[in-house]
Amino acid sequence: MIFLNGRLVAKDQARIDPADRGLLLGDGLFETLRSEGGRAAGLAAHLERLGRGAELLGIPIPEIDLAAAVAETLAANDLTGCAAALRITLTRGPGPRGLVPPIEPHPTLMIVAVASAPPSDAPLRAVIAATRRNEQSPLAQLKTLNYLDNVLAKSEAEARGADDALLLNTAGRLACASAANLFLVRGRRLLTPPTGEGVLPGITRAEVIALAADLELAVTETPLEPDQLRSADEAFLTNSLMQIRPLVAVNDRPLADGTAGPVTQQLQEAYRAAVGR
Repeated sequence: MIFLNGRLVAKDQARIDPADRGLLLGDGLFETLRSEGGRAAGLAAHLERLGRGAELLGIPIPEIDLAAAVAETLAANDLTGCAAALRITLTRGPGPRGLVPPIEPHPTLMIVAVASAPPSDAPLRAVIAATRRNEQSPLAQLKTLNYLDNVLAKSEAEARGADDALLLNTAGRLACASAANLFLVRGRRLLTPPTGEGVLPGITRAEVIALAADLELAVTETPLEPDQLRSADEAFLTNSLMQIRPLVAVNDRPLADGTAGPVTQQLQEAYRAAVGR
């Protein structure tokens, strides 16, 4: 069952208007989040980010209790007793031909939930992708439906035998992975690019920064050059579905000793305790 525009509908009966601007122009936003036992982790933060993006793009959010809609979608798919992945999609809705948005948009809102495997601890190997992240675009800090740069980067990683791709920004500095935030570790200090470097303000990224204080880990948001990967003691990637995954090699070159480090493992344990998994 899918929650579509205020009600649950069977997947094979769900219909999106062929003139929907989300389909035709990528004119919309989305949020992905993880649920355990019917509880969507970080839901308030995800909805807040969705609201900020919708306000910037001028997309009205339908007057729906989204928290209740998420719960309803999980229940309708028998996912309240297991792990699930949720996606909330908001588009500007249908409009006339052309780029100019309709004066009175009728947005489309859809929530989909599927069963999900437990987060993996397996270390990741990445490549630095040819695709660049445009830190000067206002879209760089929004989770929009315009995801083709990410698709190209991920596809390049798979073609090169890696798990993920790191994207540099137009200045040649480290920005993020294809769908995750990047952290480097030096001693007891975490280094991560600031959002001005073309970084999506990730929900798990923010949670890791908050947890670091409790673990007496310093956090510095600072521009990072690719060469700084070589001097890192550890590195890891974060997003709401993978949570925290160690990054152990880039471009076939091991980072530090090529294994998950103690700070990464400490953060994994603390994060899972905080979110209930």
